[in-house]
Amino acid sequence: MYTRRQFLATTAASIPLVAAETPKHIPIGLELYSVRNELKKDLMGTVRDVAKLGYECVEFYAPYFSWTADYAREVRAQLDGLGIACYSTHNDSEAFTESGLKKAIELNHILGSRFVVMAHPGKVVGLDGWKRVAETLNHSIEPLHAAGMRPGYHNHEIEFHDVEGKKPIDIIGSTQHAVGMQVDVGGCLQGGGDPVALIRKHPGRVFSLHCKEYSNDPQKGFRVLIGEGMAPWKKIIEAAEKVGGVEYYLVEQEGADTPPLETAKRCLVNFKKLRGEA
Repeated sequence: MYTRRQFLATTAASIPLVAAETPKHIPIGLELYSVRNELKKDLMGTVRDVAKLGYECVEFYAPYFSWTADYAREVRAQLDGLGIACYSTHNDSEAFTESGLKKAIELNHILGSRFVVMAHPGKVVGLDGWKRVAETLNHSIEPLHAAGMRPGYHNHEIEFHDVEGKKPIDIIGSTQHAVGMQVDVGGCLQGGGDPVALIRKHPGRVFSLHCKEYSNDPQKGFRVLIGEGMAPWKKIIEAAEKVGGVEYYLVEQEGADTPPLETAKRCLVNFKKLRGEA
């Protein structure tokens, strides 16, 4: 005969171990440059197709800056109807001028965006030129903060090339902490950078990642699906979520052997598997 204590101990020992903890939910969106040709033909229809694929947010790139406020409201209504969000927009340096910033704030406020990202600094000459880019980002903090937003910076490969003995990415990283960093994984790798080290160097500042794959095969470059190139995705994801402070992911694809929407779908499936969601 078992005593009650012996019975409970035996029963507890027979219960299987709890499965590994499910990853914290972080929205996965699509940088709409991935479907740029479709977007030019039918923006509303393309956003609807992207939502059907299972993406939870989108990022509009520079052409959005030409929208009127009324059109931005139409787009916002479409997003709300689909149940997806726009957390950030991509902007040229024009959006960070005094007049440009006012328009960027107006449009991003309508869209519900939290980050106004400088996706291209324009022509930059020498180290002093990069320092001016950093100053521009710092100067945008106050007006954006007053509107409930933050500035961000999106890297390409050029920020990892030496300029007068320093790398521009370090100049950008020396900005105030309120300037978020949007790490473009593919661009970082193309420039010879280490995305994991970059994220760890800037704890709490990496609000999103552009999940773009890269291959050092010159015949492929960016034309590879997520998980089929050289990016160490599991290490990148771990650093982004444990150190970087990532709030959402953005898949970006510049081209592949399949149509853009099909490519976007396959990349989403692959990325979820890498995160342990599937």
